[in-house]
This record gives sequence, C-alpha cells and structure tokens, in this order.
Amino acid sequence: MPERTRVGVGLVSVGWMGRVHARAYRAVGMHYPDVTASVSLVSAADVNADARQYAADALGFATTTDDWRKVIDDPEVDVVSICTPNYLHHEVALAAASAGKPFWIEKPMGRGAAESADIARAATAAGIVTSVGFNYRHAPAVARIRELVRGGHLGRITNVRVALLADYSADPRGALTWRFRTEEAGSGVLGDLLSHGADLAQFTVGRISEVTALTERFIRERPLPSNASSGHFSLGSASAETGEVENEDYAALLVRFDSGAVGVMDSSRVAVGPHAEYTLEIYGTLGSVRWDFQRFNELQIADSADGYRTVMAGPEAGDFSRFQPGRGTSMGFDDLKTIEAQLFLRSVVEGRQVGPSASDAWSASEIVAAALRSDERRAWESVPTVEGATTFDS
Repeated sequence: MPERTRVGVGLVSVGWMGRVHARAYRAVGMHYPDVTASVSLVSAADVNADARQYAADALGFATTTDDWRKVIDDPEVDVVSICTPNYLHHEVALAAASAGKPFWIEKPMGRGAAESADIARAATAAGIVTSVGFNYRHAPAVARIRELVRGGHLGRITNVRVALLADYSADPRGALTWRFRTEEAGSGVLGDLLSHGADLAQFTVGRISEVTALTERFIRERPLPSNASSGHFSLGSASAETGEVENEDYAALLVRFDSGAVGVMDSSRVAVGPHAEYTLEIYGTLGSVRWDFQRFNELQIADSADGYRTVMAGPEAGDFSRFQPGRGTSMGFDDLKTIEAQLFLRSVVEGRQVGPSASDAWSASEIVAAALRSDERRAWESVPTVEGATTFDS
C-alpha cells in the first residue's frame, strides 16, 4: 500500500453545500483508493447551533465552533472548505491563504472581479493549491465533450450555446435573502449560475475574450425574511414588509473566444418550468455535441449527415468507471463533488494544481464583470486575461 498523507479538514459553514463537501471528502477513499490522502474531519464552524450539532453527529467532525477563525487557526486543520455566503468568501479565503492552508471554495469566489483577483493572488503568493466548485465540468459527458473538441473531432469550432435556466427564485414570495442584495451577493444570476456556464465554455472550447450583454430584474421586490435562518428556498408572508431586489434575475450574453468561435449564453433564476436546465451545445465544421445536466449521463453527438445519436456515458468517459461499472447506470450530483474533492486532495498531496483553480474562478468573474459593464454601457467589453494557473487552457 502507498504511504498516505494525513489531511485534516476544516469546514466553514455547515449548510447544504458544506454537507456536500463533507460527504465528498469521506467518499474519496472509496472511489479513489489511489489518492494518497488520509482524510480527517477536524473542525466545522457555523453560527447555527443545530448545524454544528449535525456536523458532529452526522458528518463526524471531531470539534465544532461558532467562530470560523478558530477553524483556520487550528493546527490540526491542513485544508479548508469555504461554503459560506458570498460576502464572507473574501475574508475567509484570505485568512486561509495567510495561514498557508489550501482551500476549496464555492463560486462565485468573490462578490466581483476585484475580490476574486485578491483571493487568487493571495493563493499564488502563499504558494498553495486551491479548488473551486465548478462541479459541472466534472460530469463524464463533459469530459468526453472536451476530448472531442480538443482532439479536433468536431473540426473547427464555430459557435457555442450555453443556457442555465432555473426556477429557484421564480416565486415572488421567495424571501429577500442575501442572494438578492448586491453588498452581500455581488451580482445575481450572473455569478450564481452563469459563472458555471462561463467555466463550462472555457473548459471545453477555450478562453472567452469579449462579451456584450443585457440583464434584467423581473421581480423587483420580495418579502423580508422572517428570521435570520431563512435560506435559498424560504417563502415570505404575503403581508410581510418588502425590500428591493438589487441584482439581476436574468442575463444574456454574446461572446467571442480567443479561437475565433462565437457564442450565446443566457441564464435565469426565475424561469417557470425548468428546474435545473443547464445545457451546453458546441458546433463545429465536422459535427456538434449537446449536453443537458438534467440528463447528465447522456450526450448527443452528430458527426454525420444522419443527425444526432444519443450516447450514454460509460467507462471511457471521464471518471465514470470510478462510480459505476457500465453505461446505463447513472451517476448523481454528489458524485461530481466527490470528483472535485479528489482533485483537491490530489493537488494537496502532490503539490500541484490539478483541479479548477482560484485563477479559473477569477477568469469566470472577469466575464461576469465584463457583462455587467457591457449592460451598463451598451457596448462590447474585453475580458482581461488573469494571472496564475488556469486549468481550462491546459
């Protein structure tokens, strides 16, 4: 057996995503026995007492605290998962970098490009590896798309379509939580969903260099939350006092890639009908491919005049064989986070960046920032090239 490196994990925020992170760490050893990390769930922080109890009893963390700084400072904690609301990402990530501790952070990494740049630069200066929650790029079907595109099987890529349509905020009774406030969330659906689309497009096709965009708020007021623990899907009372929604419900972009390809992207958090219709379509001179997260074990491929054929993901695609023995048996969302966790742990024990990096997240945030500038100025905007190691161009 290979010698294993102990990796003590600290978790900041034990909400839904924090629980997904914890489950993913525990699953890595079962699916990736070749990753030479021995994971120990050391400390979890949350201001909510019930969340802390869950972290101890259900997730198996050795200690809990209501102060995230104690997680960073704990000498037994080697790496940190940052699953807080957006407005805490910057402070927690900079503290982790200052302590020299690699971190796995959810997106959007910062409330804007400036915060994302700070985080990525701090990680580079500290010489630490990072990981960012761009989980959709880990779907085996998406790995196959990247192979088809980068291997030239679709010919010269001409155009790309990305759509991320969701209904999680379609009900106007949805409470005015931090997600709808610029000071706390930054952008709205651009950072929350379309950052995933930007990453998918860049991961498969290459860097986006220029955008023009429009945004809109369709639900302009929402009821104030009834209590501090109101979350993503909480409903307010129809008679409650309301407040202003400050960021966008919908965004649409035209984009240009460094390669010369062009693209169309749009995203909504208030679409009535689609629950999580996240689609990627890539068209080339020799063929095209289509993928939908709602059927993410399937891929539609057209490489002849006969049109599309549906191909089920199987052992030849990405990390599928780590989870299922053959095509037709499906993977799930948590499996994507397990793939992400093993890439992070592999980066830590090998001392090299192998998963989506803080610079990848910075790059996506620059696309969001360019889209917001474009919407304000009604003009095409250039997307700056970021510093540091991005994995979409490797």
